[in-house]
Amino acid sequence: MRQFWAMVYARSMEFVRDRGSFVWSLVFPIILVFGFAFAFSGNGNALFKVGVLGSPPAAAAASFMAIEQVQFIPYDGSAPGKGLASSLDRLRRHELDMVLDLGSRDFYLNAQGKNASLLRRLFLADPAMAGISEKTVTGAPIRYVDWLVPGVIGMNMMFSCLFGVGFVIVRYRKNGVLKRLKATPVSALGFVSAQALSRFIIVIMTSAAVFAGTNAFLHFRMEGSWLTLMLVASLGIVSMISLGLIFAARLKNEELVNGLVNLITFPMLALSGVFFSLEGSPPILRSVAKAFPLTQVIQAARSVMLDGAGMAQIAPQLLFLAVFSAAALAISAALFKWE
Repeated sequence: MRQFWAMVYARSMEFVRDRGSFVWSLVFPIILVFGFAFAFSGNGNALFKVGVLGSPPAAAAASFMAIEQVQFIPYDGSAPGKGLASSLDRLRRHELDMVLDLGSRDFYLNAQGKNASLLRRLFLADPAMAGISEKTVTGAPIRYVDWLVPGVIGMNMMFSCLFGVGFVIVRYRKNGVLKRLKATPVSALGFVSAQALSRFIIVIMTSAAVFAGTNAFLHFRMEGSWLTLMLVASLGIVSMISLGLIFAARLKNEELVNGLVNLITFPMLALSGVFFSLEGSPPILRSVAKAFPLTQVIQAARSVMLDGAGMAQIAPQLLFLAVFSAAALAISAALFKWE
């Protein structure tokens, strides 16, 4: 038992004396709590998102429009990208549960929406909404799984790249492998490039296998080009690997790297639209989410798969990923140290 407690004490003191890891283990949960508190600081009772065009009647203030569990998101028909067509597009994508057009006295539901039946009953039970007719979104319905799969594949790519690249190189540096490689003809650029290429091949093959395996049973909607989707995935993987190389460039402590990578992955996981839409969230939150490479990958992939977007339509996302990758690679190359 004395040997056991000696090892426990030695490991605990090793962690405490590593000021970076010790301080980070205290700071990161605080940052995470405050971040999620701000991100989801709205009405916690909201279960449904309803897009509203026009002004509701006065009698509606105490009826359907007053239900606390429904978040009403106003849309201005005169503003570009905020009209009926835009709101119906979000309804098809399951980013909204319902669209209420008070001007034309119509309400729209997605037949594939998981909340459509309940919202229909709540709405039709409101006398103030009498005379408003029901319509369904036009075009082929988009299932929730069709909307979800780009986010899940993108999330898997993010974890595989960041942890696969960052942890391996840091472990090499900690164990002295990089120090020994420094004495060989291998250059820093050659070593890092080999690590990046190896991870790229692994992630692209596993992502393709996961997509093909699930698509064989679920038959995802695919309106665009497979080559365009492959280009989006490839640029996404390169951007994630480049980001992981920044953490691996100089650090030698795996616990500190774990904290820093989590600082990046958790906000991207929460704000990039992996599992749910940010429609109706604070504008500053949506602006921050656009700075994440995962957000750009998911948006581009969904545009290709669900809307049949081509290279011209997703050019902004591709340009962002290319510039982000180049900048991250330049930073990691400038910071890289063998020891």
